[in-house]
Amino acid sequence: MPAHPPIEHALILAAGRGERMRPLTDHTPKPLLPVHGKPLIVWHLEALAAAGVRQVVINTAWLEEKIPAALGDGARWGLQIRYSMEGRDHGGALETAGGVKKALPLLGDTFWLVAGDIYAPSFGFDASAAADFARSDALAHLWMVPNPPYHPQGDFGIAANGLALDSPGPDGQRHTYSSLALVRAELCHHLPLGQKAALGPLLFDGIRQQRITASRFDGPWHNVGTPEQLAELNTP
Repeated sequence: MPAHPPIEHALILAAGRGERMRPLTDHTPKPLLPVHGKPLIVWHLEALAAAGVRQVVINTAWLEEKIPAALGDGARWGLQIRYSMEGRDHGGALETAGGVKKALPLLGDTFWLVAGDIYAPSFGFDASAAADFARSDALAHLWMVPNPPYHPQGDFGIAANGLALDSPGPDGQRHTYSSLALVRAELCHHLPLGQKAALGPLLFDGIRQQRITASRFDGPWHNVGTPEQLAELNTP
């Protein structure tokens, strides 16, 4: 029997308003917008199911009733989907870390975290990476991507030993956080329930403690932010 069971939980962040995607998001939650014939969030659901993840939590706020109406209980993907409803319970979205805090009772000690509005069709939610993370003392493992044109300064460097850095790494670069991560509940458990909180400050605190690790993801990746970006992505 393995020392650590596989990570079977994931949290998909789907609560945001998607202001830059208006008017498309006036009537449709951003993660339900289609890319190549499927809602953005369904790409993640299919990949998580293929990787052996079985319990998925989706946080909701904006037009939140439309997400469970579209996705149901997850049975069609072999998943159990549960919903962390921030709009109903708190009047609106709680931001990333606040959303994680609210969802913790539905998650295990370690879980995948992914933004519902990114497109990374070849990201595999690798079980061996998850097992390595579960055995570690890290609070989070972040996948980093090459800096897109709209974020040329990047977010974090990567040290030779795999630690995330609040500075350029040995390659002289800061890379962009992909919104794909493995997370330990400890990262957010101390936050007050129902309070808006961003993830960034917690990551910087963890970096100072040398408890945030990182690696590169060089496959296709898009943060689908505007109607123009969505149209370009859907161009054959």
